[in-house]
Formats: sequence, structure tokens, C-alpha cells
Amino acid sequence: MDIQKIFEKVQSENVFIKTTEKTTIDSSQKAVLNRKGNILFNSGDIEAARRIFMTTGYTDGLNRVGDYYNSKGRPLEALRMYWISPDRKKAEALIYQLSIIIQDLVHND
Repeated sequence: MDIQKIFEKVQSENVFIKTTEKTTIDSSQKAVLNRKGNILFNSGDIEAARRIFMTTGYTDGLNRVGDYYNSKGRPLEALRMYWISPDRKKAEALIYQLSIIIQDLVHND
């Protein structure tokens, strides 16, 4: 399977493709990518930063993206970032909030 061709096909669709192949990024490459992700995040390109942080597994970056999504009223995307990072404390808080909303919806119908 040619992964590069797959990524080229969906590049403009802003999607995440999960593969079973582990990426081999050494620590110096990770550091460079994480710095680039931080620059992108700080300049407002959250989606590009998210892709980098997901590739490198940079937990602090994923948490910041989750915080951003949460502040913008996108709790499901925030939950995904917290779960991947893994920040169970923030994830569980969002799960609790979402469960209350669902309970209210069920009881009001």
C-alpha cells in the first residue's frame, strides 16, 4: 500500500487517516515538528498544528487544541483531542457535561 498516494488523494479534505503502520520519527524530528506545530498554533492555524501534534503524539499540543475547540463550543472535537493525548481528567469532565445534556434531552421528550 502506497500511503503517500492515499494522503495525496485526501489532502484537501482535512481528514485523519488511521493506519496500522507506526511512523518512525526520531526525537530530533519530533522536536522540529512540535516547534513548527507550536508556531502554527500560535499564529492561529489550529488545524495544521493539530495534524502535526497528532503525528508526533505531542500531548501538550493536543491538550491545547482540545482547549481551543472547547472554548469555541466544539466539545466533541475537544473530547477527541483530550482522549488521544490522553488527558483523562479533561476528557471525563467533558463526558460528564455531555451526559447531563443527553439526560436532559431524554427527560424533556
